[in-house]
Amino acid sequence: MPGSGPKDRTIATHAGNHPFSNEGVINPPIQRASTILFERLEDIPDRQKNRFDVNYYGRYGTRTNRALKEAFCALEGSERALVLPSGLAAVAVALMSFLRPGDHLLMVDTAYEPTRVICDNLLRQFGIETTFYDPMIGAGIEQLIRPNTKVVYMESPGSLTFEVQDVPAIVAVARAKGCVTMLDNTWATPLFLKPPALGVDVSIYAATKYICGHSDVMMGILTMSRKHHRKMGNMAHSYLGNTVSADDCYLAVRGLRTMHARLVQHQETALTLAAWLEKRPEVVRVLHPALPAAVGHANWKRDFKGSSGLFSFVIGPCDTNRVAAMLNGLQLFKMGYSWGGYESLAMVENVRVLRTATPWSFDGHLIRIHAGLEDPDDLIADLAAGFDRLGKD
Repeated sequence: MPGSGPKDRTIATHAGNHPFSNEGVINPPIQRASTILFERLEDIPDRQKNRFDVNYYGRYGTRTNRALKEAFCALEGSERALVLPSGLAAVAVALMSFLRPGDHLLMVDTAYEPTRVICDNLLRQFGIETTFYDPMIGAGIEQLIRPNTKVVYMESPGSLTFEVQDVPAIVAVARAKGCVTMLDNTWATPLFLKPPALGVDVSIYAATKYICGHSDVMMGILTMSRKHHRKMGNMAHSYLGNTVSADDCYLAVRGLRTMHARLVQHQETALTLAAWLEKRPEVVRVLHPALPAAVGHANWKRDFKGSSGLFSFVIGPCDTNRVAAMLNGLQLFKMGYSWGGYESLAMVENVRVLRTATPWSFDGHLIRIHAGLEDPDDLIADLAAGFDRLGKD
């Protein structure tokens, strides 16, 4: 439609590239630097003031870093971005930018495990109290907000169990109470969910996953409005000393160019596997946001444009040796932490030890799947052989 602007696939393909500013080279140049030289003494104050947007010192990044930030903001519809050395670094910087001793944090009970570790250890040491809340609380979050509550943190879908939160309802209440809202959007990426469009203040990404996409880069990305950018940038680079190499930023930009093609394939394969798993007698429940029986499916259908390759399923109670035999013998699914790369992964997860506000109701074993880029029929055959091993005496 005329005037509607380019679509996401087009933005992801071109944003951040300025070839005719780089002698016609399509991709942004890799500028490695620690020291940045100043031609005149009089230039330093202005460069220092604008250190997040120009070459000032290597810790703040170079043109390569800024190309990634520009492209990511264009894709998500955000105003500003920061690049960090890992997804966990992004979580820590986001929280520490807005929380001080005596403050209170509302953290979703289904958060990524290392996020819980930050709350229970680092933040507690600084006198910051965390209350974990039911991911499906919606507008009921109002009952948990205190006068000293500064941040409401969401992760949707939830880590491991994939509950989809009512983000707009939570954001509306938090905003009315003066709280900053944060959303870990790693699962969906900006292609399938745009947090700024839902009113979220800060978006958090483990770019290690789908953005880089090849299991060879550690990176985190934060996006925010202009009013929060300097505060968060100072926390990231001036106070905590985070920096990311130009080489890794270059790989992340390259990952953005193919992310749509990869995500569509991850989505298709995951849905194929989920439908097959639902028919297996060993499987008690498939936890995938796009399935009608999923917790928060209506929220997913309303807010998301698609689903990625990560989901879980639960098998009934059985001896752990059988579960080990099932997973140890898999040929295509590998065991390893992280996800979002081209390869398929399968891991057993203990949900009970990671919940305090919402008890886990299943007695069996939860297995988290990342559907890679292999042929779905081959992945199904691998899982079928695994179920055969699970059933052997």
